[in-house]
Amino acid sequence: MKLITRICWLLLGVIFVFSGLIKLNDPVGTALKLEEYFEVFAQDFGKFFLVFKSSARTISIMLSSLEVILGVAVLLRWHLRLTLKVLLALLIFFAFLTFYSAAFNKVTDCGCFGDFIKLTPWASFAKDMFLLGLWLVVFFNFRYLRRVFAHGQLGVMYMTIASAVAIGIGVRALGHLPYFDFLPYKVGNDIGKLMKPSEPMRYKYIMERNGETKEFTEYPTDSTWKYKQMVSMNPEAAPKITDFRVWNDAGDYTQELLKGNKLVLIVQGTDKADRDRFLQINQLILSADSSKKKITPLILTSSSPSDFDAFRHDVNLSAPFYYADATVLKSMIRSNPGFILLQDGVVKGKFHYHDIPTRAKLEELL
Repeated sequence: MKLITRICWLLLGVIFVFSGLIKLNDPVGTALKLEEYFEVFAQDFGKFFLVFKSSARTISIMLSSLEVILGVAVLLRWHLRLTLKVLLALLIFFAFLTFYSAAFNKVTDCGCFGDFIKLTPWASFAKDMFLLGLWLVVFFNFRYLRRVFAHGQLGVMYMTIASAVAIGIGVRALGHLPYFDFLPYKVGNDIGKLMKPSEPMRYKYIMERNGETKEFTEYPTDSTWKYKQMVSMNPEAAPKITDFRVWNDAGDYTQELLKGNKLVLIVQGTDKADRDRFLQINQLILSADSSKKKITPLILTSSSPSDFDAFRHDVNLSAPFYYADATVLKSMIRSNPGFILLQDGVVKGKFHYHDIPTRAKLEELL
């Protein structure tokens, strides 16, 4: 039992540190998931939860940092009994969220491990039950973990460093871009290629007749079989990008966007777009337009035509603009505004508005 307890203690601490760091890697993505929860709770329990939407990014960093801090405290066995009690409260909170999502089909991805590992709601709930099992083993076999790895002032120093590092990682990622990009639009990815299956899709058809259920790899010509379900036999080959579309009043612009060198300024929404850097943004757009690399600058937004028209006159944007879905733009870049550099649909660079590149830098990447 001693060995089992120590394995459970190690797993509990490591998983919490890992989970927190993955969320801190992309605090904006975690905040978007929290906003989704707040909207669902507002519909089911009262509009009071909408108050938290404006603080979603701060809450994102606080919760994610807390996971790391508690994980480190468990590994150091620093005030372990008290740490485990706080950890239990967090586990119960997460278990409620994942069960609520799974049972009522409210949020299809809890964001437990960010975009690094996608879990279904029931898989997320099972993960929380596994962690609760680890907690129970550790808590009720406390006698096997009496050795503390950081006493007194040394323990306080370690925990202070862990807290500062965790919060610092999150704040840095919030003001720039994620350290590691796990989204379909990361640098190096070919958007056009990811919009197509990697191989021909194969399906099986589940049919029923007289209470008998049978699978067919080709749709049966016998009309006595009644269709029940079509299931993909190679789901891993399915397109990774299914909702990317760009348009303007003249029509669809998606395929044209994926040709040549394009510098895309993404303004996800004019209401929350940072306006402090548009002098530099406009300078880059003008210089890119005269580049020998034939870089075409353009703008993508999810705002309404009237809102964006007022916005672009306010900040003096002069490039042509197109529309795209808000969720797509948030997946493309965690910055509002932000730049994406494309070469024949391949993502060559992504830039937060705090890290606006020079024309020379763009040309170097192409």
